[in-house]
Amino acid sequence: MPSKYHFVSGLPRSGSTLLGALLRQNPRFHASMTSPVGYLANALLQEMSSTETAMLLDSAQQPQILRGLFDSFYASQSHCEVVFDTNRLWCSKLSLLRNLYPDAKVIVCVRDLMWVLDSLERLIRNQPYRYSKLFNSITESATVYSRVEALTQTHGLVGFSWAALKEAFYSDQADSLLIVEYEYLAREPEKVLRLIYQFIGEPWNAHANFENIDFDAPEFDKVLGLDGMHRVRSKVSFQARQSVLPPDIAAKFKNSSFWRDGTGSRAHVIASKPAQI
Repeated sequence: MPSKYHFVSGLPRSGSTLLGALLRQNPRFHASMTSPVGYLANALLQEMSSTETAMLLDSAQQPQILRGLFDSFYASQSHCEVVFDTNRLWCSKLSLLRNLYPDAKVIVCVRDLMWVLDSLERLIRNQPYRYSKLFNSITESATVYSRVEALTQTHGLVGFSWAALKEAFYSDQADSLLIVEYEYLAREPEKVLRLIYQFIGEPWNAHANFENIDFDAPEFDKVLGLDGMHRVRSKVSFQARQSVLPPDIAAKFKNSSFWRDGTGSRAHVIASKPAQI
């Protein structure tokens, strides 16, 4: 079984799939897109705390069961020494992760909220004949205003991730976080990846290739109703563009990069301005 677990979390459309594609170029690493382990762990936690099942478990068995979940799920990756499990909910579970794996690090992919919403809106507009399962009704998906409102609600894709990110950034376990801005990762992939290796205490992988990356998950994205959600371009690069969001929405969510001001947080940050760790 893998000897180390680390985690990838953060905001949607902020580079977690790209980061996974880069990390798994190292034959010692396993990394991919979102895994179900986080959701399975949540289900187990509910059973172990709010039902009669909890009466049958002692405090030592609970972490053993959750570690067993990780080891069972990644049993097929026994040839890899290090596993990076990706899920946006990990930012809301830092206390749990610290208890289960005290030395684990959490790589948190972030992006200005305006560009997160812009990226999702582009995906939605690119498939005019389908409704995305990101929305619970036709009313929610009717206009860009209703879509943004639904996405940014507390339980929405963006709203939950944003709240979990803030919770993690200002938590007692923030020293285990490495915040990675998407733009800097796309502009300077080798520099960022070297800093990530440094943060997790791993030797640099000399075979890293930023010109030929291949990852796509069309079947998964088809279920979501968002073609291209997890597609990674073959060459790592940053493409500047004009936002498709109406000016009032763009203005509301622009300049939301609170992580650039580290006041009150012990998190480590890699950002384009300032660039630091």
